[in-house]
Amino acid sequence: MKKTDFQNDWQWRKLPEGSWQHTDLPHDAAMTEPRVQGAPGGVNTGWFLGGDYEYRKTFTVPVSWQELSVIVEFEGVYHNAEVFVNGQKAAARPYGYTNFYVNIKPFLRYDSENIISVIARNSDQPNSRWYSGAGIYRPVWLWTGPEKHIEINGIKIDTLSVDPAVISVQIETTAAGDVTVLISRNNCPVTSVNSKTNGRLTLNISVPDALLWSPDSPNLYTLQVIFGDDQQEISFGIRTLSCNAETGFCINGKRIILRGTCIHHDNGILGARCFFDAEFRKVRLLKENGFNAIRSAHNPCSKYLLQACDQLGMLLVDEYADMWYIHKTKYDYAGYLEQWYEQDITDMVNKDYNHPSVIMYSMGNEVAETGEKRGIELFSKMQTLCHRLDPSRPVTAGVNTFFNYLYSLGLGQYSDEKAEKNPDAKTGSAFFNYVAGLTGASFMKTMARLPGCDRTTRDCYSIMDAAGYNYGLLRYRHDLRKYPDRVILGTETFCSDAYTFWELAKMHPALIGDFIWAGIDYLGETGVGAWEYKQYAPDFTHGVGWMTAGAGRIDLIGNPLGEALYTGVAFEELSGPQIAVRPVNHYGERHSPSAWKFTDAIPSWSWTGCEGRKALVEVYTRAEAITLYLNGKKVRTRKRGRNCRICFNITYHSGTLTAVETDKEGREISRASLETAGKETILNIIPEEIHNDLCFIHLDLTDKNGILKPTESGNILVSVSGGKLLALGSACPYEAEGYDRNVTKTYYGRAMAVVKKEDRCIRFSAIWNYTAYTKVIQ
Repeated sequence: MKKTDFQNDWQWRKLPEGSWQHTDLPHDAAMTEPRVQGAPGGVNTGWFLGGDYEYRKTFTVPVSWQELSVIVEFEGVYHNAEVFVNGQKAAARPYGYTNFYVNIKPFLRYDSENIISVIARNSDQPNSRWYSGAGIYRPVWLWTGPEKHIEINGIKIDTLSVDPAVISVQIETTAAGDVTVLISRNNCPVTSVNSKTNGRLTLNISVPDALLWSPDSPNLYTLQVIFGDDQQEISFGIRTLSCNAETGFCINGKRIILRGTCIHHDNGILGARCFFDAEFRKVRLLKENGFNAIRSAHNPCSKYLLQACDQLGMLLVDEYADMWYIHKTKYDYAGYLEQWYEQDITDMVNKDYNHPSVIMYSMGNEVAETGEKRGIELFSKMQTLCHRLDPSRPVTAGVNTFFNYLYSLGLGQYSDEKAEKNPDAKTGSAFFNYVAGLTGASFMKTMARLPGCDRTTRDCYSIMDAAGYNYGLLRYRHDLRKYPDRVILGTETFCSDAYTFWELAKMHPALIGDFIWAGIDYLGETGVGAWEYKQYAPDFTHGVGWMTAGAGRIDLIGNPLGEALYTGVAFEELSGPQIAVRPVNHYGERHSPSAWKFTDAIPSWSWTGCEGRKALVEVYTRAEAITLYLNGKKVRTRKRGRNCRICFNITYHSGTLTAVETDKEGREISRASLETAGKETILNIIPEEIHNDLCFIHLDLTDKNGILKPTESGNILVSVSGGKLLALGSACPYEAEGYDRNVTKTYYGRAMAVVKKEDRCIRFSAIWNYTAYTKVIQ
């Protein structure tokens, strides 16, 4: 069937009586809502009020379509979506993160105008633990084809072997007939097969001189199926996958340790809007910073994210839900899941099946149900369904071992009565996050070692393909000995534990991976991972004005922080030494607390106005020792301990800061330096490469050589021609104004604009400090 973009020229309004406004999709209606104290979503959703919304599109259907199948695909509508065609209800879907298909043919008027309308509800607050967005936030597609056609999701490709390379191709059609299969790579033919089908066909095809898919070499092929007047193309990779306690996680027979991180679905200052360029950029940034795997916390990822992972060689664990039948917020998906999980999981697996990047399915996150008989039985049903739909991939669930134990004691349990009495009561995962914020990461990890934590997790772990541990690092050694056949996956972990995990995983194949929370900062869960100072946040209550979690190793607009450098060295992906410095202008100041951050250091030695002040320098290395030099003079030498982070308290003086790695004999291995920026400050407009039509434009306050000046600040006013300004903002967790204006404040000398290209070139203009700057972007 032919797939056509169905995203332009929609209208939307807020129900019940909002005015109709033009929009192209994707669209995030939540971003149009006010943020107020007392909003039911609270810190979880960034204090946005909820609302219900209607979308509609008018389109003409030619008479010739009477002979065609006509289907509309929605990749994501948040949430409780209803679809109407010419006033008649055509479909409904409660979950806000699964794609679904609507057969609109029975409702069409031929040679006439038709109206498709969608209602998306988000007034039932609270319904999410993070910023969900609202409305039709992912792409919409129109599928048309002859009555005799290849089924949508009717092509499934498996790798049977890699030496020689043989794939299995399953094809489902609506009728019998002749089938041709063509395989190519980079538009060059590889092989072809002709056959006949009675509606279901399986072909085993040898691929000569095959180039395998792996994270290091993400080679992709194109498979084209021709059936009568219909044809479909599928991108695929040739790779095998295995996972067991003896050999660990393997791709093409080679062990790979998962250097993973968790991400939410939003795209920073773009809100929940899902564009290919934004998803591709997200994956690229994570790959560049040493990660080789993503966990789509805590919902099925977008199709664009899958494509990006395939192309860039990023492994993916696709997750289903944040809860099962026990609520975490009053109006979340717990009321629907047991009725809908079979359809939801079927759609998720169909979405993922042909993508070599997808290595595992996760059925849930911090689901205390795993400590109960009913919950264990539910997981077993979901895992069995996954195995039936896709026998090649293992299944897990992220289980917070300490939270399971606390829940069994009656702590953190949700009830409507409790929520009515105290809307701010912490329950479920939010309760664990609250306790972690009070007691710190070490306490939470230590408590996970209690015998009760084993008792409330072992039964569900015993049936999982891979046992998912959230914040269970200190259990690993014990459980590797006690349960030698158990595959252990750190489904959610603290960044500070990356080095310890990596060293342990190298010795124990049963420990297959680690997923740090979180790879990139995200909207909602305001302040949970932030170390913020009064300069940027007037209070530390995480109330109205706070926008993001502040929990990324990469900040909201894509800049790697010191913690990203640390994890890169810990995972042996970045060579040392890597240098980062805690904000010298805030040395000794109190900051907002968080267990999810262990440093706010950034790679800069440009702290104007801080001469003679104390400075905390962090060097990340795997060498025996680091010697620190300032302006050519030795400061001191420190040996590395049981981690890859060495800290120096020194006095700040502008100039050149150099870290030198040495081995056990004191011989130099390598060195790195940070330079102080020059006196003059300019606004440096730095566009990233445009892939399709989005341009991410860095707005950095630097010297003439491009060295960042993090203590410089001010408002930046922008204007655009040849494109549309989609978002403008900074990485500051506290953002009272939002991202839909044409002016923004900088944060540590940085901001970003996202522009959709609409002409041959973009003319981007900005004013900072009464000076105008212009950049023409091709």
